[in-house]
Amino acid sequence: MTDLDAFITGLPKAELHLHIEGSLEPDLMFALARRNGVAIPYASVDEVRAAYDFGNLQDFLDIYYAGADVLRTRADFRDLAAAYFDRAAADGVVHAEIMFDPQTHTARGIPFADVIEGLLDAMADAQARHGMTSALIMSFLRHLSEEEAFATLAQAQPWLDHIIAVGLDSSELGHPPEKFARVFAAAAEKGLKLVAHAGEEGPPDYVWQALDLLHVDRIDHGNRALEDGALIDRLAAEGMTLTVCPLSNLKLCVVGDLADHPIDGMLELGLKATVNSDDPAYFGGYVADNYRAIAAARGLNKDDLAALARNSFTGSFLPADAVAGHLARIDAYRAAQ
Repeated sequence: MTDLDAFITGLPKAELHLHIEGSLEPDLMFALARRNGVAIPYASVDEVRAAYDFGNLQDFLDIYYAGADVLRTRADFRDLAAAYFDRAAADGVVHAEIMFDPQTHTARGIPFADVIEGLLDAMADAQARHGMTSALIMSFLRHLSEEEAFATLAQAQPWLDHIIAVGLDSSELGHPPEKFARVFAAAAEKGLKLVAHAGEEGPPDYVWQALDLLHVDRIDHGNRALEDGALIDRLAAEGMTLTVCPLSNLKLCVVGDLADHPIDGMLELGLKATVNSDDPAYFGGYVADNYRAIAAARGLNKDDLAALARNSFTGSFLPADAVAGHLARIDAYRAAQ
């Protein structure tokens, strides 16, 4: 391990853009399929990995939803999230705000309670075993209707104290943020924070819509905001956090090569970029892998990496005193290197 690799592993960091269903590794997929008697269209773990060759977001989503079918019980969701938290802890993650897609599961007849209670079990375990704090972001699937999103928000009512935000994910093109303006307003009235995928495959206009119509607190991805100078200025002036996912961007062809990734350019423009893993089982790496890949491709130094880690906490939904504590730990860690 190089000095920079070791620095990245030990750097305290938060992860703000992680789809828990996207952390389903092939070995766990097979184990859960056996446990639940679910047939999957792959003969081996290697065959699953070979299928992870995507040309675009929709190609990925097709296999993502197929894989999610093995998740059937509260124990399955606990085991899924526990495996993620173990990997995240090994990567220096001390706080994670994880997204989950209840509609993916309730549409298959899985009770909402089994999904969220399994995740909460794993979150409590991560706190006890790793000292890791975490929070839940309930994502609406944008290829479904706003009425279905409202139904999901209603289902979540008994657990709203355990959900910090709502989000918007799935197929971006053809499903602009404006489609969900009313349900986001309803979520805000319930005291929830708001995030949305925008500007990954969708145009800069989708980022404007997320800001002006959904009134989001954070933008997931946001790469294509760089095509619009006025939007760059707005995001910088408002200190809007962008949850950037480098290996995901490469795998889904948002960028052709990590050598061309804009993350350091975002920092130079005054944008509050962060590094995250998105769907790590499918995209080739967890959060430290993303830090390492972008550091190597763009020549980032320890100060750059510490700045990205600082952004991950100031962009989180943690209370101010917790953020201050994490920033102090980053500063002490950097000073010691």
